[in-house]
Amino acid sequence: MCKTKNFYLWVLQVVLLSGLLAFVLWLSLRPQNPIYTIVEFNFDPILSSAVQNTSSNSTSTISFSLEVENPNKDSSIYYDNINVTVYYESDSIGGTDVIPSFYQDKSESHQFKQFIHAEGQLLDKVFRAVSNRTAEFRVGLVTSIRFKTSGLKSKHHGMELQGRVKVGSDGKISGKKNKIRLRKSLKTRRLADFLRGS
Repeated sequence: MCKTKNFYLWVLQVVLLSGLLAFVLWLSLRPQNPIYTIVEFNFDPILSSAVQNTSSNSTSTISFSLEVENPNKDSSIYYDNINVTVYYESDSIGGTDVIPSFYQDKSESHQFKQFIHAEGQLLDKVFRAVSNRTAEFRVGLVTSIRFKTSGLKSKHHGMELQGRVKVGSDGKISGKKNKIRLRKSLKTRRLADFLRGS
């Protein structure tokens, strides 16, 4: 009876240790999501003079640089088209800019310089906010990625991120942060937690 009990305890220990080892291996091999950062943002300051003569024909160009970093040493990444939209308050400015699909090797970092042409009545409000140093834009990013680890491709992982960019009267990023990292929105995080059952 004692030998049987010891045997079961030994089996239980083996199972627990095997499970713990598998969990540690899973954590070590699990790829990290890429890091998206706005490293430069410019709302054309030359047109801020339009505040003095507001018109629905106001136009401007928003330029920004998006850095995409693969933090994984063991996994490369396949990106679908990256859709980037700039918002002021709840309205999009100039539609959606598309970065074509691409492949990124391990530990690589790519930087994309993008331009969005903006026009319309919304710009009058934006011009005033920029000149008053109260403008805050929201950059939204939507894409889908696949990891490649040890020659095996993962399923598609959808990504929906955003970041808030405050600009000064010169139309450039203001404050101590000169780089804005894009993160999951609160609603997206709550939905993901709900789907995971947490």
